[in-house]
Amino acid sequence: MKIDQAPKQPTPVGAFRFNTDSSKLEYYDGNQWVNITSTSPEAQTGGTRALVAGGYDGSSYQKNIDYFNVDTTGNGADFGELQGLSGWLGALADRTRGIFLSDGNSGGTEDNTSYVTIASTGNAATFGNLTIANNYASGLADSTRGVRGGGYPTIDTIEYCTIQSTGDWKDFGNLTASRLTHGCGVSSPTRGIWGGGDLYNPSTTATNIMDYITISTQGDAADFGDLSVTRKAVAGCANAVRGIWSGGYVNPSPYLNTMDYVTLATLGNAKEFGDATWTGAYKSGASSPTRGTWSGGRVHPSPGRQNIIDYTQIMTTGNATDFGDLTAAAFDGAGGCSNGHGGLG
Repeated sequence: MKIDQAPKQPTPVGAFRFNTDSSKLEYYDGNQWVNITSTSPEAQTGGTRALVAGGYDGSSYQKNIDYFNVDTTGNGADFGELQGLSGWLGALADRTRGIFLSDGNSGGTEDNTSYVTIASTGNAATFGNLTIANNYASGLADSTRGVRGGGYPTIDTIEYCTIQSTGDWKDFGNLTASRLTHGCGVSSPTRGIWGGGDLYNPSTTATNIMDYITISTQGDAADFGDLSVTRKAVAGCANAVRGIWSGGYVNPSPYLNTMDYVTLATLGNAKEFGDATWTGAYKSGASSPTRGTWSGGRVHPSPGRQNIIDYTQIMTTGNATDFGDLTAAAFDGAGGCSNGHGGLG
């Protein structure tokens, strides 16, 4: 006798399961099953640790890496060095590793990527090679995968790596437009978003477009909405819910202190958040589950550089507050990342 089977119900958001293949507990976020981590930035580094690497001081490119605890206030300290002199480079991280894109570019294009162990201090080691030599790219990540988008020469390519391995990067898909994306990537555990940038083709034209991807898949980016202000050289950071962008400029000016935000799980245009403590571009973003920080950058008129760090409480709105200073005013176009950003849940 045939017994009718009850129809399968959709998996509810927030459901838990034990994955017998990976031996990890997972929860369902509405789109995919996500690992529940058993470690935390507090256990690893006494709080969320931010790294800021490379940059340009107005006359020479740098290889130094600074670090600071996002959950406190204070000045940056020396972490170690990149493999080579680097400027206009991207960065990304999971809870244990920070990865730097185009390490050793000396302001030009480079396909080398490197990594450090965030909980320690020391110099970067080789990770692998990008699919194309570039700079001015932006990185973002979830707990497993790192993703690079855009860059110079002006490209629309997206590529990815598995953060806990080493090796060459692989093709992911394409942005909606070719552009320089330096510093503008943010992520939740599900989505990666790039906001603003430079449509360098061949003249410098800023944009307000935001693209998004589902990090765990592969494919082309789709339109998310628009930033509140058209600008390039804008820096982003996020927790699992909200992404914020700070600063930037429209060629050749004005430079901006604008901060705006989106809710990562929705689509739509960015809203006003408040003002940065200073007007500038090419900052480096890093975040914890509660705070966003922006470090270094360029002020107008050039060639002024800044070593300022400022911060906001991500789930409020309002103006940024002074945090402290980096070790030097040489972090214009540096790569920033942390072990507590929004892509890690």
